[in-house]
Amino acid sequence: MLLQGRLVTLRTVGASDVDAILAVMRDPTVSRWWGVYDREKVWAEMIEDNDACVFAVESGGAIAGIIQYGEELDPMYKHASIDVALGEGHQGRGIGPDAIRTLAHYLFEAKGHHRLVIDPAEANRNAIRAYESVGFQRVGSMRQYERGQDGTWHNGLLMDLLLGELIE
Repeated sequence: MLLQGRLVTLRTVGASDVDAILAVMRDPTVSRWWGVYDREKVWAEMIEDNDACVFAVESGGAIAGIIQYGEELDPMYKHASIDVALGEGHQGRGIGPDAIRTLAHYLFEAKGHHRLVIDPAEANRNAIRAYESVGFQRVGSMRQYERGQDGTWHNGLLMDLLLGELIE
């Protein structure tokens, strides 16, 4: 699948992307939030896992990062969740917001969702700023939400975006 944004192209990842994705996941600005990755973990979570749909974020002909979504399909709770990771050289240039906006359009228009959620670490100010720039709202703090690489629990921030709130 191919989705075109203003600055990015999102395309379904494949086996030939493992090394480029691994380089992104090993970037210290990414691994701080995503944890430690090796080839096997990239393969298992981003190529083989059928629960998440993972796209390569391409900008300027290179893989800048990944963006993925998962879906809750129960009609009473239907929504999609997304997550994004960009290498440091691609951060702060509008690539993240464009990737988020591009995927949000797809999830609202093609997949019929009315609500998207994302759950960055509360300390991940750059990610939160990118999400807010496309319309995500802060819903609340999730206390001791995930275990950090230091072994301690850290808070997460639940954010959501409703159909009609996407900022172009």
